[in-house]
Amino acid sequence: MNNTAIILGAGSGTRMKCEKSKLLLELDGATVIERSVRAFFELPFINNIIVVCREEDREDFSSLLKPYGVTFCIGGSTRQGSVKNALKLIDNCDCVFIHDGARPLITAKEIEDTYNNTLKYGASAVGVPVKDTIKVVDGDGKILDTPDRSSLISIRTPQVFEFSEYKKALESAENKGLDFTDDCAVAESYGISVYVTLGEYDNIKITTPEDLPLALSIISRRESNDKNR
Repeated sequence: MNNTAIILGAGSGTRMKCEKSKLLLELDGATVIERSVRAFFELPFINNIIVVCREEDREDFSSLLKPYGVTFCIGGSTRQGSVKNALKLIDNCDCVFIHDGARPLITAKEIEDTYNNTLKYGASAVGVPVKDTIKVVDGDGKILDTPDRSSLISIRTPQVFEFSEYKKALESAENKGLDFTDDCAVAESYGISVYVTLGEYDNIKITTPEDLPLALSIISRRESNDKNR
């Protein structure tokens, strides 16, 4: 098998309220982007890694990620555009793994479980059951509906697809003028069934300043658990 991981890191990170990319922030001695890339680099079934970044971050990313032999490409104006740019660099592969660079706490087990489900079903994404009650509201904030929480899943990454099918799905979306913020939605729009792989709540996305102490707490707990084994 020949598999490629695409690590998306071209976001502006406005909500983090920092001048540099949030992926360059350090978490216990390693940057966010290093932790995300390392999670895939250490897996035997990942053959290639493509990191999507902004032009202004490329030099910093290249310096940090030199030991991992990654390929770089510049992101598009949207998430879908960034994935499209990365896919152009892939001549052929069996499965493509699409992961948020801002999710540095992804575990090897989650990645492998999602991969195995993709081999079984053709497409899979990490998700966790929703804990809160979700409301559907109108533009004024009026509650319109309360979906059954037992059927709701919070989708995360990685999202893994058969490369040839996902490429067709992305081309189809582009031809129809559709632009999705979720990779699964691209596949779904083409009729591809995507199956959920239950993951861990620890797989948080570094989005706002409040996420940093939470991430450090998770890292500390994991290190403590490893020492006690």
